[in-house]
Amino acid sequence: MTDKPVKLSLDELEFSPTAWLFEGKRHAGNDISMFIVRSPPGSAVELHVHPYPETFVLLEGRGRWTAGDTVEELVPHEMIVVPPETPHGFRNIGDVPLLVVSVHESGTLQQTWLGRDPA
Repeated sequence: MTDKPVKLSLDELEFSPTAWLFEGKRHAGNDISMFIVRSPPGSAVELHVHPYPETFVLLEGRGRWTAGDTVEELVPHEMIVVPPETPHGFRNIGDVPLLVVSVHESGTLQQTWLGRDPA
């Protein structure tokens, strides 16, 4: 952990054209990582698993999350917490971009893709 505040720009964290990844261990010496995702209508993040919980906060848009056998629709200002080792993914089901922040309880991203789309 650093003893001073760490300021970063999303430009420094670009992971893909629609996602930014903050890995706490690398950027600030802590045990939290975050994805910021802005996905277009109709797009999806395929099912995957992590060995730790992941908490999603929906800021804009409408989305459908698959987490194990559970399917939940979220609107802005709602959250869903996915337990460790639970296959999960989400889909933008609205007509505007989906803006999501997901918090990973790990300083480094550990993710295994399952090659299947969410509901």
